[in-house]
Amino acid sequence: MSLAQRERRALVETMIEAGPDAPTLCGTWTVHDLAAHLVVRERRPDAALGILIGPLSGYLDAKQAQIARRSFAELTEQIRTGPPWWSPLRPVDAMANLSEMYIHHEDVRRAEPGWEPRQLAERDEARLWTALRTVARAAYRKSPVAVVLATPTGDRLTAHKAEGAEVVLTGPPSELLLHAFGRDEVRIETAGADEDVRAVLATNRSV
Repeated sequence: MSLAQRERRALVETMIEAGPDAPTLCGTWTVHDLAAHLVVRERRPDAALGILIGPLSGYLDAKQAQIARRSFAELTEQIRTGPPWWSPLRPVDAMANLSEMYIHHEDVRRAEPGWEPRQLAERDEARLWTALRTVARAAYRKSPVAVVLATPTGDRLTAHKAEGAEVVLTGPPSELLLHAFGRDEVRIETAGADEDVRAVLATNRSV
């Protein structure tokens, strides 16, 4: 079973345990809202285009609101079973859904007070490092200073190049990936001038 599949199952379990009205790290979305988003993404590719294409966002919002009227049990079951056979995501589920499932799992976990990072296996951290490499430059493109991502084991990745100051963010790939996707509820270490670190942490990291 792929890491994406394991995170999918864990996400559904965490959603059910938290309940449909529980908060998430996705702005004002509840767990029910997040479930509707995931179902749209995997089962309504016509509407899911609105995630990437601004002019279609209104259509996306309308379809997501429509799907959100379904029961929480139905939505979580559709997430659990994954993309249907006709979905373009199904053949590439292990790769295309890895970041999505891991990040949204943590969006539910870390919206609760007292959360702690999970200890992931080395092979899973390695997969998340690979995922991070594909988005890091896009995530930190708006940073006013250079950004380097580093792991405690010595891996390094230049996420953004700039003349002058540099900030290094250090943590396991799982934490760095969450930060790259705009989450602030992470456990990372920072190195650099205080004002530069503040600027990087405040950067819009939307991918």
